[in-house]
Amino acid sequence: MIIAERKPFDEIKKMVSSHKKVLLVGCGTCVTVCMAGGEKETKILALSLKMAMNLEGKQIEFSESTIIRQCEWEFVDELTDKIKDIDAILSLGCGIGVSVIAERFPQIPVYPALNTSFLGFPEKQGLWVERCGACGNCILHLTGGICPVVRCSKGLFNGPCGGSSQGKCEISKDILCAWQIIYDRLKELNKLELLDEIIPPKDWSTERSGGLRRIIREDVYME
Repeated sequence: MIIAERKPFDEIKKMVSSHKKVLLVGCGTCVTVCMAGGEKETKILALSLKMAMNLEGKQIEFSESTIIRQCEWEFVDELTDKIKDIDAILSLGCGIGVSVIAERFPQIPVYPALNTSFLGFPEKQGLWVERCGACGNCILHLTGGICPVVRCSKGLFNGPCGGSSQGKCEISKDILCAWQIIYDRLKELNKLELLDEIIPPKDWSTERSGGLRRIIREDVYME
């Protein structure tokens, strides 16, 4: 899932301070799970902004709406009737949601209330941990399901480096060596022979340098 966290309140307030009617849009999926942009967080932020603006003598009308997903047209289109008198949208979705809403409603400025952080999972209550770099060239079948792109401090594809010691990374004693974890996992699976295979240099064109990334399923794609 996509993990995000709310921007500093003063930064958000500055974004919308010049507008008269602002619609806050929450998202019911990833950012709801990480408690950054669900219905509850959207209502709290709307109320906080209203109170802060009133204290400054600014009359700004804040309304809110939470849709199931901000990353799909069918749900974003539910906002059509709610933006008729709106002069700004404040999205509590990930960066994808902000982009999709801005594309759908180009006549209205769309501001991000969240910082999109990483792809991860809830390890514990209130703790979300990165697990995937979304690099577009997955090698998890060679590393026991453990991603060295994000788990290794140096992003090494053939580790460990010479700086690891007793299973800890040289960057910090609080960081486990990713390649020690990979070794232990492969040993448990009786697949240590996978470490004999030299993984070639990463083709980073699948991540960023190729421009806008797309995936097309020819069996379901329709013009």
